[in-house]
Amino acid sequence: MSTNPKQQIDQSEIKGFQLFVILMCILLNALDGFDVLAISFASPGIASDWNVSRGALGIVLSMELVGMAIGSISLGNLADRLGRRPTILLCLSLMTIGMGACAFVNSLNYLLVFRFLTGLGVGGMLASTNALVAEFANAKYRNLAVILMATGYPIGAIVGGYISTELLALYNWKVIFVFGGAVTGSFLVICWLLLPESIDFLASRRPQNALQRINKILQRIGHNPIASLPKLENQQASSGFSTLITNNLRAVTGLLVIAYFAQIMTFYYILKWIPKIVVDMGYEPTSAGTVLVWANVGGAVGSLIFGVIASRLKLRPLLIAIMLCAFVMVSVFGLGPQTLLQLSVVSAATGFFTNSAVVGLYALMAQSFPAEVRASGTGVVIGIGRGGAALGPIVAGYLFQSGYGLFDVSVAMGFGAVVAAIAIFSLGPVLKKYQLSSQV
Repeated sequence: MSTNPKQQIDQSEIKGFQLFVILMCILLNALDGFDVLAISFASPGIASDWNVSRGALGIVLSMELVGMAIGSISLGNLADRLGRRPTILLCLSLMTIGMGACAFVNSLNYLLVFRFLTGLGVGGMLASTNALVAEFANAKYRNLAVILMATGYPIGAIVGGYISTELLALYNWKVIFVFGGAVTGSFLVICWLLLPESIDFLASRRPQNALQRINKILQRIGHNPIASLPKLENQQASSGFSTLITNNLRAVTGLLVIAYFAQIMTFYYILKWIPKIVVDMGYEPTSAGTVLVWANVGGAVGSLIFGVIASRLKLRPLLIAIMLCAFVMVSVFGLGPQTLLQLSVVSAATGFFTNSAVVGLYALMAQSFPAEVRASGTGVVIGIGRGGAALGPIVAGYLFQSGYGLFDVSVAMGFGAVVAAIAIFSLGPVLKKYQLSSQV
């Protein structure tokens, strides 16, 4: 058995404690899924109670996405400098405050502030958990573990959607944020007590008592302790934003940013506007929540199937095909099915492809970035790319307000998936040129 802790993890079978860490990250991403979409479930009630226009509602729907963009960049870099564990705890603290406070606001401005705060935590969370999962999984199942982690997002939206639908039948929209704040606070306590630091981080950044902390984690996993820290490689000494603009990573970072920006713009158009579109068709808010849940059911199933297929086929060509299918289904969604059953089926199929494309991008990030800049690289791509997440609902809102119909808006917003496919197609020669990955 190697005395290098990273090699011990890479070359061994996944053990119980590693599965626990991966499961915790899946649950944290599920929590993200609910916290982000809480505003979607609440949006019909907010629009009714406060007489909010579609344009203004689009800004409300996007505010936490702006926070997510900033949080992904700033807190993702923090995770490479201070550690995955403290960054996750900070993110959970921000999310708990943001979610809980939304239940007590009485104006649109305060709601925007606390949705931004929630998004700040969610953005940093995804960059941190993406890195933590990749570093606790072994080499054989690393990509599958990252995909499963990303699957937590729609699962959280599904479970949270069912709960929100039941809560909305009994109370007003504010109870959604009471529930979300309480659950997020519970995860803060659990992670404080049980979540470990990344061995990769401890071995490369070497904070105080790094060797003792690494050995403690190794023993919890079931591996032998090491006598001394492994020798630092030159590339490990450099991490953060400066590394991402070097010749071999500049083009990779840029193309992944373009792909994520474009695809996530399409993805959040569907997730953010489904409830309002369904209510405008004459259905009750509870029915709108049900349709949104089915979109996330499709997303969860799609990501699971994608993970299985991606373990057998090359990731990049598969991802391109999924993105083109996503454009087709968003356009079909724009045809405006009229019955709840039709809406649910089409939304599920649309979610299947749009979410699979997003999940595939997370796996592609984990493969494309070296370990020492994995959180920073993921954070930069997600952070800048989530400008598309913020723009999606806003652009769609003003297109609707300008008089464009559902089909025209859907085709326009769905075209982001086509742009993403072109960017991923262009990424292949770059990865091959710099020998960054042989698995895509």
